[in-house]
Amino acid sequence: MKIDWSKYIGQMLNITMNENYGVVFGKKESDQPQFYEIVFKTGKLTEAFEDGLLLEAVRDEHVVKIYVPLVSIKCVEIFDINE
Repeated sequence: MKIDWSKYIGQMLNITMNENYGVVFGKKESDQPQFYEIVFKTGKLTEAFEDGLLLEAVRDEHVVKIYVPLVSIKCVEIFDINE
């Protein structure tokens, strides 16, 4: 079943991801990299594409855009922020 994501543009999404991992490198070359599992992506849906969703969120007082491929999505919670 396919979802028409365009009707949810402007709403807040909380996406539970399939198994994806990230890495954070230390400031010094001797620091060990830290691996972590990316579990959630949260943001306002700004665009929907054939193969993914574009979210907008604020982190450290900066607006960031997050592209989430549809194949990476396990579950989505949709919040109507206009109510």
